[in-house]
Amino acid sequence: MTRLVVKVGGAVAGESTDRILGLLEEGHQLIVVHGAGPQISDEMKRRGIPIEFVNGRRRTSRAALDIVRESMQEVNAGLCKALGDVAAPIFGDEAGLLAVPVPPLGWVGDPLPCRPKQILDAMAAGKVPVVAPLAVGPLNVNADDAAAALALGLGARRLVFITDVAGLYVDDEVVDAINVSRANQMLDDGAFEGGIVPKLRAAALAAGSGITAEIGRTAVVA
Repeated sequence: MTRLVVKVGGAVAGESTDRILGLLEEGHQLIVVHGAGPQISDEMKRRGIPIEFVNGRRRTSRAALDIVRESMQEVNAGLCKALGDVAAPIFGDEAGLLAVPVPPLGWVGDPLPCRPKQILDAMAAGKVPVVAPLAVGPLNVNADDAAAALALGLGARRLVFITDVAGLYVDDEVVDAINVSRANQMLDDGAFEGGIVPKLRAAALAAGSGITAEIGRTAVVA
């Protein structure tokens, strides 16, 4: 049985169920990590709270952190309902997901590879952990980074990003594969911007540690 971490973007959480259940039917052991980016931004706009991103990561004030949790709860509940009885809702800060605080970004953390017991227990019971990426603190953690950290900590073989784009675009075309060294060089050169930045960094980190990483149809390889 292959252990997979599947990261689902907030923009596609509602449409990701078939893909997740398909992977489960193939006999894989799954851990799902979801984002809630669009939902958080919409609510912050509604409440008049400024929105700011730094290298694809959300600057998070204490007021914004409350919105992050509320939005994560909404997405987590919807995804678990869609997946059915097999889903086990898990909030990272309650499960013991660890992160190093990043004070310049506010209530934000860089996640550390770890093996939260609540996730392991859910898998042992035959469930699919559906993880909201908050860390002990509480701290807001980028879902892409959280997925990579859990893939490393839990010994996953694959890290699959389900997103609203076909894959990684280089020179306006989706590439089938990119190696870690080129990916990191392009990131360092500022070739990408927005949400693809943490996604590609997370995929490159995983691939560099021997985990097969896929962003849409693009393979990130060592």
